[in-house]
Amino acid sequence: MGNGVDWYIYPLVIAAGFACGFINTLAGSGSLITLPLLIFLGLPANVANGTNRVAILLQNVVGVTRFHQQGVLNWKRGLILAAPAIVGAIIGAQIAVNLDEEMMRRTIGALMVIMFFILLIRPKRWLQGRPELTDKPVDVMQILIFFAIGVYGGFIQAGVGLFLLAGLVLGAGFDLVKGNAVKVLIILAFTIFALAVFVINGQVNWFVGLILAIGNMLGAWIAAKMAVQKGAGFVRWLLIAVVLVSAAVLLGVPDLIKKMLS
Repeated sequence: MGNGVDWYIYPLVIAAGFACGFINTLAGSGSLITLPLLIFLGLPANVANGTNRVAILLQNVVGVTRFHQQGVLNWKRGLILAAPAIVGAIIGAQIAVNLDEEMMRRTIGALMVIMFFILLIRPKRWLQGRPELTDKPVDVMQILIFFAIGVYGGFIQAGVGLFLLAGLVLGAGFDLVKGNAVKVLIILAFTIFALAVFVINGQVNWFVGLILAIGNMLGAWIAAKMAVQKGAGFVRWLLIAVVLVSAAVLLGVPDLIKKMLS
């Protein structure tokens, strides 16, 4: 993508970025939209993975700013939980430079099916949170959970927001709105380091990444406002829909349907 590219490709990339930024800020898995598009445009999978981080980084700068302005971002707790995620993301990004992602996609798809049922079975935990947990010191289990999520986020990014929300709500006691605010802060923090790994390995197309970022930032700006205005109930139903679609894509359901119909 660059000189000689048809003009309509640019608004297409921006539109995909908008959808990605919107979904990522309210739930997660928006990169399932942008990664296939970047590969379709001719970027190798590892370069698409690295290039996508440029847009993710700027998207979360906007998201953090908006959540902070609306007074729902717990900076102290978020930065503490970001520390193990950063270490994990550096490791995950280094793995991603050389490793095929297909097996991990299948595994994550299966985990999302489990999360889908958790979302349906225990709605109050997602809507109300557990404030008593957010006041306690971070324990070893939380450190391990956010380290593991960081490894995955550094590796492929797509879907990391969903797992962060699960960890923040079920493990750290946040409700969905405040959990979303902390989520974008954690992703911002570890994306800085993950992107650096891809840059060092020459796997970032800055031109494409910055075009994509225009859409991501616009999507994040609108979504952060909606998260606070609409409340946890709205975010939960969007989350259920995103988890279901993401699981289907990662498990290869669309390809299976095509084969059955052909």
